Amino acid sequence: MILRAFGAVLIAAIPATAVMAQDLSFSPAATETCLATTTDADARHACVGASANACMTDTPGGETTVGMGGCLARELEYWDARLNAAYGSLRDKSKATDAEMAEIGATVPSLAGTLLAMQRAWITWRDATCDYERAQWGGGTGGGPATYACLMRLTGEQALYLENSWFGE
Repeated sequence: MILRAFGAVLIAAIPATAVMAQDLSFSPAATETCLATTTDADARHACVGASANACMTDTPGGETTVGMGGCLARELEYWDARLNAAYGSLRDKSKATDAEMAEIGATVPSLAGTLLAMQRAWITWRDATCDYERAQWGGGTGGGPATYACLMRLTGEQALYLENSWFGE
């Protein structure tokens, strides 16, 4: 997947050795419970970060910079997996629809092509947005958690967008 390959490089670039080594109590349960009990598509965006917040509260040291970074990184991984699953499903459906349209001679924009272009543009936008959020910390230690929080939030929102796409249903 485009995002998974890119995301792994981006995540690896953020200093997190100590964060990953820390024993954290992370579970996606808070996020999944929130999503299961929230039916409004817009309100579901508020579920992004629920599990990271629970991790930061429930883990000794979770409120530290290292702890926050670790909890946020783990929820980012959760959302990245959901985003890649949704993207893959939409890509497959888009390719099938494109083939059907070609078979009947329709001259319509390629769904698979526009999906790919949209996702590539979104990755560029997400990364620039999170770079800006990190820069606001002026090199301080809060920049790492701020970056993870941004990546988690925007990746979660994009995953929900793709999951709720009219074509994805």
